[in-house]
Amino acid sequence: MKASQSTVAGGSGSGSTGNATTLGRTGLGASTGQRLPVPPRERKPALAALAVLLILGGALASAYLVMASGQRVSAIQIAHPVAPGQRIPASALREVQIGDTGIEYVRWSERHRVTTAYAAVPLVEGALLTNAMTTPGDDAALGRVEVGLALKPGQLPADGLDPGTRVALYAVAGGQGGGPRPGTLLSADAIVQQVRTGGEDRLRGDQTMVDVAVPPADVALLTQAASAGAVAAVIVPEGTRIAPSQPAPAQQPTTGLGAGTGPGNGGQTNPRPSQTPAPGTGPASTPAGG
Repeated sequence: MKASQSTVAGGSGSGSTGNATTLGRTGLGASTGQRLPVPPRERKPALAALAVLLILGGALASAYLVMASGQRVSAIQIAHPVAPGQRIPASALREVQIGDTGIEYVRWSERHRVTTAYAAVPLVEGALLTNAMTTPGDDAALGRVEVGLALKPGQLPADGLDPGTRVALYAVAGGQGGGPRPGTLLSADAIVQQVRTGGEDRLRGDQTMVDVAVPPADVALLTQAASAGAVAAVIVPEGTRIAPSQPAPAQQPTTGLGAGTGPGNGGQTNPRPSQTPAPGTGPASTPAGG
């Protein structure tokens, strides 16, 4: 009985010793700082150099923008809207100071060249003018004939006419005579090309010289009325179509005294008054008692 107990005790003691030994080894390995092997870190010098270059490039670009923003230049800005196809007037241009940061613009020193060009696109107020917004020629005037008009007050709007404005031209009375009948539509689609006011040597002070481009079919009547000084210009709003004027009805001939008119003869004038034959004469008369 005692022997078995001692055997059991001895066996349990040896197991405890083995466990202790195993734990001790594990603890010893942990205490000595042993670690699992780690692969060596791969170095990429090209990526590092690229990162440095990007940082330096960004810093240089920022410095350039800061320095360029301090350099101000004179540019052309649109002062009031200009429709496509219209010549750009000097009143539509104004000078502004902007930073030379690489944006497109037209220098203020080139404003004289701009006033001879036409708007290729709608020019809105406040926009910086670029070369793409202008065109050297007026495409709307291609295939037209240019005619000069000398207009007096009352023959054009009170605010005057601007280049590029579409107008309709009518014949009016009060000229030198010999022109078309007043009220005749001379041209329904004329485009103003150039305007010069009075004050020049060859113009009277109250006249305005206007050059208009019209279709070739309108030239004959227009030049006839222009030579007589009997032309009036009216502005045609956008989207408005001018219909040709209807001719006036023909005047009826006047009737003189003693002429017989009326519904029975269709309003025609009798050239001679009718005469009644004397009694007893004429083919219809018969002798008395016959």
